[in-house]
Amino acid sequence: MIPTELAAKLTGLATKYHIRDVTLLVGRLLMSFIFLHEGVTLATHFDGAAKAMAAQGVGLPLFVATIALQLGAGLSVASGLLTRLGGIGLGLFCLSTALLFHVNFASQNELLHFEKDLAIAGGMFVLATAGAGAISLDRVLKAYVRRRSRDRETVAALMARGSSLDYTSLPI
Repeated sequence: MIPTELAAKLTGLATKYHIRDVTLLVGRLLMSFIFLHEGVTLATHFDGAAKAMAAQGVGLPLFVATIALQLGAGLSVASGLLTRLGGIGLGLFCLSTALLFHVNFASQNELLHFEKDLAIAGGMFVLATAGAGAISLDRVLKAYVRRRSRDRETVAALMARGSSLDYTSLPI
């Protein structure tokens, strides 16, 4: 692809998608990465991670739920499918993590993790408010539901008209 073709293609994309939607996509991907990475790491090192979490007072059911939340909500945010729900779930998870595990403010490392969890929670709540944007599966799903609704209305209108037609006058 020569530079002029590339420029034309990028210009076409820029006019098709607004900078807001591209920014939301990049933000969603960046915020979800930490949860997807951590969820995969915990799942692949399950035994060791479960022992470490048990030492912190986290039982096995809660540990499994944590992995499921990180992977499920992380994929939700990354793909833009049920983004608001995923953002709220991960925001609440980060608030809980900060308040339960990072309260030893005498340790600079713990304070840093506390602040990081609060910042990520804030970002997730902003995402839950803003939504996924146009470059998302939420938008595809919304368009599909809208189209199906219009199809149902069209079929209902045709059926209503069809009941009043005289079928004997139709050529067969």
